Amino acid sequence: MVHEFSATDNTLLVACLCADWCGTCREYQPLFEQLQIRFPGTRFLWIDVEESSELMGPIEVENFPTVLIARGAQSVFFGTVTPHLQTLERLLRNAMEPGAATLASESQRDGLVQRLWLHNF
Repeated sequence: MVHEFSATDNTLLVACLCADWCGTCREYQPLFEQLQIRFPGTRFLWIDVEESSELMGPIEVENFPTVLIARGAQSVFFGTVTPHLQTLERLLRNAMEPGAATLASESQRDGLVQRLWLHNF
């Protein structure tokens, strides 16, 4: 199902950018899936960057797992995380806070956020 995206949407998007060959990512995936249950109003995506190169566009991910968190069109976090449930849960709770800081606009990352919202998984 395609999310009806609008620039004023405050829904959270959490994308784990991983690679199938990455052992750390494989260990992290069940933890990531646990958070889907705990945060039902959030859109979670598990993306193999090598299988989804057209979706990734010019974004190069070199360290895994890399997580992108966006609130609507605004990126809140983009970076490598330790593969612990508590780390991502803390990032999500911070992103949900009213007035949570967003990252400065960057065209390649902003383009990825839009493509993720509009892509039908």
